[in-house]
Amino acid sequence: MAAQWSIGVAEATRTATASGSKTANKVPKELLSLDPKLQTEFQKRVASVRKRGASKPEKLTPGVVYLGHLPRGLYEPQLKEYFTQFGTVKRLRLSRSKKTGNSKGYGFLEFESDDVAKIVADTMNNYLFCERLLKCHFVPPEKVHEELFKGCDIPFSKPSHPAVKRYNKERTYEEKIRMEKRFKKKENKLRKRLAEKGIDYTFPKLVLQNRRKKKVAGTTLQKSVDNEGPTAICSPTFLERRKAQAAEMNDDEVDNEIVLKLPPIVNKKVTPLTQTPPSSRRKKAKNNKGLS
Repeated sequence: MAAQWSIGVAEATRTATASGSKTANKVPKELLSLDPKLQTEFQKRVASVRKRGASKPEKLTPGVVYLGHLPRGLYEPQLKEYFTQFGTVKRLRLSRSKKTGNSKGYGFLEFESDDVAKIVADTMNNYLFCERLLKCHFVPPEKVHEELFKGCDIPFSKPSHPAVKRYNKERTYEEKIRMEKRFKKKENKLRKRLAEKGIDYTFPKLVLQNRRKKKVAGTTLQKSVDNEGPTAICSPTFLERRKAQAAEMNDDEVDNEIVLKLPPIVNKKVTPLTQTPPSSRRKKAKNNKGLS
C-alpha cells in the first residue's frame, strides 16, 4: 500500500511539471487525499467549501444612536473616544450652529453593529453626565435619513465670516469717501433702471457725515471758563458742593451751624377799625331795653 502511495505521488508530480498546470502547483501538501485516485475530487470539494465560506461572511448591519442633552465641552473627539469603549464607531455627527459654530446639544452616532447600538441606547439613557441627564435612543433604519451623516468626515473649522469683518472694520476718512463714491455709482445705475422700466420710486440719497477730527489749538483755563457760559467754574452749585466737601473733611474740628430758611415776610396793609360815636351807643342800648 505504501508503495502504491509513493508511486501515485510521484506520478502526480511528474504530470504537474510536464503539463505546467497551475492547479497542481497551488495544491499544498496538507490537502493531499489519502487515496491518490480521489485527489482531483478532493481538491474540488475543498475549493467549493472555501468559496462558500468566502461568499457568506457574517454581515453586520450598522445601528444609529441619537444623543441628546450633551453638555458643553463635549465635541467630536471626546464623544468618539468615550463611545469607542462599547464598539467601533463608524461615523459621528455633532449638530452645530452655522453662525457661531457652537454645539446645539445633540448629535448622532453610527456603530458597526446594531446590537451594540441598542446596548448603548439602553445603558446610557438617563445617564448623569457632567450634571446633565444624557438622552440616548436607538434610531430604526427606516427613520435614518440618507444625508444624516453628510460632511461628518470633514474636520470642523469655526466660521470666520470674512465679508462681515471686512464690512464692519473701522475705516479712515479717505476710505469712507471712496466707499461713498462706489455706493453713489450703484445708486445712479439703480435709478436709471427704475426709470427705464417706468417705476417712479424715490429714496433718500446717502450722505456721509464729515467725521474728520479737527485739530484743537492749545486751550487755556480762561478760554475753557468762557466757553462754559453761565455755568462757570465758580457757580453757586459748585461753591455749595465745595463747602459740603470741606465740612465733611473738618467734621470733627468745626461745628456746623444749622441754617433754617424762613419764608419771606410779606407786608400786609392793615385797615383801621372805625369807632362808633357815644351817641349811637346810647341809642342802641335804649332800643335793646325797649325790645326786652
